[in-house]
Amino acid sequence: MLARLGLSFCLIGGLVSPASAAAPSIQRQAIEAGRTLAQSHCATCHAIGKRGQSPNPQAPRFATLAQRYPLDNLAEAFSEGILVGHGPMPEFQFDPDQIDSLIAYLRSVQSPVKKAKKRAPK
Repeated sequence: MLARLGLSFCLIGGLVSPASAAAPSIQRQAIEAGRTLAQSHCATCHAIGKRGQSPNPQAPRFATLAQRYPLDNLAEAFSEGILVGHGPMPEFQFDPDQIDSLIAYLRSVQSPVKKAKKRAPK
């Protein structure tokens, strides 16, 4: 009985593990697709990586976007077209798969939020 139970867990584990292992691969593919989109549509004005300054000083760096805007809110703007932004901000509209990839890429390059240093009272 225990042998069958152990075999059952092994078989179930074998069925679950490949799907779990595929998730990081799918995420990497989405991030790479988002990076490609950012490179072709955004890099003229924005610093799209984790470091560097934006070629257009009015264009925020991708690494700090989450400090300005909730990234999930950008998904709607990407689908409807971003009308407000730095000047001259072109109007882009992306399909749902492109939006998911671009958001995945944006999440991957976010800088950690710096905490203010506490000062000792005088």
